[in-house]
Amino acid sequence: MLLPAKAEVARQLRRYRAWERVMLASPQDREVRSTFEDSGYTLCVLMGKRCAREAVDAAERYLRTSLVTYLRDQGGRAQLSGKVRRSPPSDRSTARQ
Repeated sequence: MLLPAKAEVARQLRRYRAWERVMLASPQDREVRSTFEDSGYTLCVLMGKRCAREAVDAAERYLRTSLVTYLRDQGGRAQLSGKVRRSPPSDRSTARQ
């Protein structure tokens, strides 16, 4: 699973929050609303979520946790050490006899 750089997630989350404040101050402005929705879409793409609210929650969680904790919470498997063995290695010399 590829994850974006935390600095980029933080930057996009700040952008989303800033446009959210502007949009709440003038909800009738179509250009402001469009830019706000674009910033939400960007977060959706970065965080792999379907709606902006989920993307914001995921971004905040991602920024305050470690990579392993975030992946575990998302249901992914972190394979930081390479190949994982599930059982002890078999003795190949006895298997050939």
